[in-house]
Amino acid sequence: MAPFLLLVIALYLGPILNILWLSVTDPEPGMGNYRKLFVSDSLLRIFWTTIRICLITTVGSVLLGYSIAYAMVHCHQKQKSYMLTLLLVSFWISILVRTFSWLMLLGHRGLVNNALEGMGVISEPIAFMRNELGVLIGMIHYMIPYAVLPLLVNMQSLDMRVMDASRNLGASGQQTFMRVYLPLTLPGIVASSLLIFILSLGFYVTPAVLGGGKVLMIAEYISVQLLVTLKWGTAAMLAGLMLFGVLAMLYIMSRFMKLSAVFGGSA
Repeated sequence: MAPFLLLVIALYLGPILNILWLSVTDPEPGMGNYRKLFVSDSLLRIFWTTIRICLITTVGSVLLGYSIAYAMVHCHQKQKSYMLTLLLVSFWISILVRTFSWLMLLGHRGLVNNALEGMGVISEPIAFMRNELGVLIGMIHYMIPYAVLPLLVNMQSLDMRVMDASRNLGASGQQTFMRVYLPLTLPGIVASSLLIFILSLGFYVTPAVLGGGKVLMIAEYISVQLLVTLKWGTAAMLAGLMLFGVLAMLYIMSRFMKLSAVFGGSA
C-alpha cells in the first residue's frame, strides 16, 4: 500500500499544502491576506452571503429530500423503482443544462412569466432570476438528489416493527412520526445536511448564471481573484478558510455522533 499512499500524498496533500503556503506568502510573507477578512467590507459581505445561501439551500433541500425519501420507502416496490430511476437520471443531467433550463422557465420573458401574464395573473414579469431567489431555486433543485440518497439509505435500515409497536401502544400516527421515526432518521438528516452544505460552499456555475453577477459567492470570487485580478494569495486564503471550515464541521459533528454511522457505516 505504501506506493499508493505516497501517490495520494503527492497528488492530494501536496496541492493543498501549496495553497496554504500561498495564503501566507503571496504577495508577501505574513498574515496580511487573512487580515483582509476583518478590514474588507466586500469580503465580509461575500462570506456571509455564501453562508446564508448555503444554509437556506441545506434546509430547503433536506426538507424536500426527506419528503421524497419518505414517499419512496413507503410506496410499492414498482413505484419505488420508477422514482429511484428518475432520481438517478437527474445525476446525469449537466448542471449547465439545468441552469439554462431555469433561465428559460423563470426568466424575464420565460415560460412561467409569459403564462402568468397571458392568464392575467400578473401585469409585469416577476423577477425570479438574476437575484438571490434565482440562485436558491437553482441550487436547491440541483441538491435534492444528494439529500435523498443518504436519507433513503437511513430510512431503509430502520426496523418498521418499532413503529408498529408504537401504534399498538396507543400512539397516533403523528406521535409515532415525531417521537419515534424522526429521531431514528436523525443520522440521515445530519449526513444529508452535512453533504449538501459542503457541496454548496463550492457552487460556481449556478450563482454566476442565475445570479446575473448580483449574487457573488466565495467560489466565484476565488475565480475572479485567480483569473482577473491575479491575487493568488487572496484566493488561496479563501480556499484555505473553506477547507478549515469543512474540517471544523466534521470535528464538531464527531463530538456528538459517530461519523461512520452518519455516512452509512456500523453504529
